[in-house]
Amino acid sequence: MNKILFIRFSSIGDIVLTSPVVRCVKFQFPQAEIHFAVKKAFSEIVLNNSNIDKVHVLEKDEKSFIENLKCEHFDLVIDLHNSLRSNKIKHKLKVPYTTFPKLNIEKWLLVNFKINLLPNIHVVDRYFQSVEKMGVRNDLKGCDFFIPENTAIPSDLDAFILEESPIAIAVGSKHNTKQIPIEKLHELFAKLTQHFLLLGGKEDFEKGEQIKKGFEHRVINTCGLLSIMESGLALKKCGIIITGDTGLMHIASALNIRIISIWGNTVPAFGMYPYMPQSPDLFSIIEVGKLKCRPCSKLGYEKCPKKHFKCMLEINMNEVSEMIEKR
Repeated sequence: MNKILFIRFSSIGDIVLTSPVVRCVKFQFPQAEIHFAVKKAFSEIVLNNSNIDKVHVLEKDEKSFIENLKCEHFDLVIDLHNSLRSNKIKHKLKVPYTTFPKLNIEKWLLVNFKINLLPNIHVVDRYFQSVEKMGVRNDLKGCDFFIPENTAIPSDLDAFILEESPIAIAVGSKHNTKQIPIEKLHELFAKLTQHFLLLGGKEDFEKGEQIKKGFEHRVINTCGLLSIMESGLALKKCGIIITGDTGLMHIASALNIRIISIWGNTVPAFGMYPYMPQSPDLFSIIEVGKLKCRPCSKLGYEKCPKKHFKCMLEINMNEVSEMIEKR
């Protein structure tokens, strides 16, 4: 086995969750050259992974992308995306391949009929099922997120973190129904005296400004001002995050810091909760139980389909504040 290609095109959290499999294949097949195929928007995550020898970045020209992959003459493709696109690519390459059980039918049954036939197994362990026949075993060391040594955050932000020990908050998510509502964060701020650091992309900046309104003396909005790696470094320095079901949640798990995860329309039963096999006490899951409409999607929506958004608006922020005060 001389050359192995992993495929996972998106997104931040999903790519971070592939890192245990990549690491274990690399360490258990040290002679193998490890390649990784990913979309350009998420390439920084794998470009910094020391267990990956070469990254293939998918941009707009899929045909050229496939032709370049063919030139590599892979011995094996490990498909950890299992999508129409990844299936097309691996069939075009005409080499042996393996993939993982995506459990789309089981997820559909849970979303649409609230029948839970999903196995009680994390998606990382399902990823490992794709390499079982190779004899690869999980080392249970959790996820990886490699921050380059030359990564730095602005000196004033660094000083703020050092002086105030703020709590990081993940502001955004691809789907609004996975985001913590502004009013719930304001409710939390009113219960606590701590400082807070808002993390997110450019698209989250305006929401960040609304979140800090009335609490400007205790809340710093860095949304859109930091790269993924810089956000990871700031998060590591904070040591704790309050987050929805987001990519930052999985970065935090890789950095082995305290996580308070608040779940809206999605559920941990999908197997995408923080993966911390060596530190299970470092993360807590908070959700509204016994809602007949939940989960309403395996991904999320722009707005609550029922128009009440109870899955987030009924979250008990007293529970969140008590967890913070006990840390």
